[in-house]
Amino acid sequence: MALFNKEQDRNVRADSAPKIQPQPQPQVAPTPPAPVVTAIPAAPVRPAMPAANAPGAYLDNGSKISGKLSFDGPTKIDGQVDGEIIAKDSLTIGESAVVTAQIKAASIVVAGKVSGDITATSRIEIRPSAKVVGNLTAPVLVVHEGATFEGHCSMSPEGAREDRKVTMFPKEERAAQVAGQKQA
Repeated sequence: MALFNKEQDRNVRADSAPKIQPQPQPQVAPTPPAPVVTAIPAAPVRPAMPAANAPGAYLDNGSKISGKLSFDGPTKIDGQVDGEIIAKDSLTIGESAVVTAQIKAASIVVAGKVSGDITATSRIEIRPSAKVVGNLTAPVLVVHEGATFEGHCSMSPEGAREDRKVTMFPKEERAAQVAGQKQA
């Protein structure tokens, strides 16, 4: 066995042996800590209103007020009011509201019960659930089908109504004027 050198054999075996290279281990990203959730008790649900008509003042169902009320911003009433209401902005009378008052506002939406005269500088809207007993004055009047309205309405601006003058004549003068018109 002189032909085979053991030294060469070792070299051949070392060279022919498959080389195993270490494989890089996949890196696992650390998981972020789970968010902490705190339970908050739910607030009572209020009727949703558009942001433009969000009430500046709100009288909830169950409130009872008597007297003269004045509001600068948008207002919603769902309670009971007895007296007079003056609002510079919009006024909404909710479905559960019972109002016995003279009302003056820029625009008024009625969905509840109102007894008294209502005057608006821009518009009055009476929703299907509304029951209105009183006189209405506004340049724009909207009465939905199903609404109840008992009274008179005038769609002339408030200022035009005050400019009109009525002159009363005694019966004798009036009779003479009517007779004079017939002769002519």
